[in-house]
Amino acid sequence: MWGGRFAEGPSAVMREINASIGFDKRLWPQDLRASKAHVAMLAKQGVVDAADAAAITEGLDRIADEFAAHGVTEDLSLEDIHMHVEHRLAELIGPTAGRLHTARSRNDQVATDFRLWVRDATDEVLAALAALQRALVQRAEEHAETVMPGFTHLQVAQPVTLGHHLMAYYEMIRRDASRFADARARANECPLGAAALAGTGFPIDRAATAAALGFERPTANSLDSVSDRDFALDYLMAATQCSLHLSRLAEEFIIWASQPYGFVSLPDAYSTGSSIMPQKRNPDAAELVRGHSGRIAGAMNALVMTMKGLPLAYSKDMQDDKPPVFEAHDLLGLSLAAITGMVETTTFNPGKMRAAAEAGHSTATDLADWLVRVGGIPFREAHHITGRAVKRADELGAALWDLPLEELQRIDPRIEVSVFDVLSVDASVRSRTSHGGTAPSAVRQRIAEAKRLLGVGE
Repeated sequence: MWGGRFAEGPSAVMREINASIGFDKRLWPQDLRASKAHVAMLAKQGVVDAADAAAITEGLDRIADEFAAHGVTEDLSLEDIHMHVEHRLAELIGPTAGRLHTARSRNDQVATDFRLWVRDATDEVLAALAALQRALVQRAEEHAETVMPGFTHLQVAQPVTLGHHLMAYYEMIRRDASRFADARARANECPLGAAALAGTGFPIDRAATAAALGFERPTANSLDSVSDRDFALDYLMAATQCSLHLSRLAEEFIIWASQPYGFVSLPDAYSTGSSIMPQKRNPDAAELVRGHSGRIAGAMNALVMTMKGLPLAYSKDMQDDKPPVFEAHDLLGLSLAAITGMVETTTFNPGKMRAAAEAGHSTATDLADWLVRVGGIPFREAHHITGRAVKRADELGAALWDLPLEELQRIDPRIEVSVFDVLSVDASVRSRTSHGGTAPSAVRQRIAEAKRLLGVGE
């Protein structure tokens, strides 16, 4: 390719370190799409003869069929997917293949191919996120009234509903989808035609190639076009945030599936056994999702470090931009599939959840709120009174709502019998009707809104 400048070929080490075909062969569909759009534009602009353009297009189609059927045969001397395509095209149609590279460089070519790949990958993730959202909404609707403990510091805090808990993850995944959508919108500009770094003197039509490839517009600055990898970083940052959310949900499943909790029974399809302990049922899929989040965050950091000090325009360091993105995408796809499957098929244990919610005096805040609302007591004083009631319940080995009225009135005579209307876990969750609250009525309202947004029928 560049032998005309050099008297000797590259050393074996240089061939090894310089070649990227081992990973960028994944870009072959995008490379062929971009090449077809480029040659069509060159023909329309009169830069390339129509007959040559037709031969090039036919050759690219044949290469696509070959790669689809047999994969890409790697040759380190050809360095990357772009040269593999160009070399094979020359074998098929002869010297005419060389006209394809008119008015472009590998710099704008790889920037275009990689943007196309990331855009396609983003669409895959958005579809997977929508599937997970639908699963969360469906299970939340089933359990809109199922009482469970809400935790802070992993200590029982207040009763909530399982539906409310699952819808919290729906909100997280909804934000993830918005981040990927925003990233896609920013990436939707076409670098093709920026050439090596300065543009080209050929009368090309960059708007035409951008439109042919489904981009909103061509990029505005040729230097930025070939040196920008913000679209890849945007993808990785969105993937990292998403993987953190998946990891948190995976952690909940791991905790809930343990015998001391027993809130869930994970399906066989997402569990494994032990080589020595026949009773074991290990939440390995959830643990791997939790582990993948670290690798995805590592991929994001890897590309950040690669790009942090590069001058304009293209540097060979940027060849290492693709492996982190490819790895993160593969891991995120697996994680989303595993989490979605677990949400869809996990068996919840409402009895265990209710028993845990009834432990630890989880309705103590309801007593304090009742003292404020009915007794007209300042909240700080109500908090102190409630603390004394909790202490007395502990002394008697009783639940807060099982304390006799006489015991409560010894603590504060303003407490009346109507207090028992708010002290059960069911009464507690029913009372939390504020916007975004855990009351079944509020949860169902948000579920209905989510179903409309997702296009899910009632």
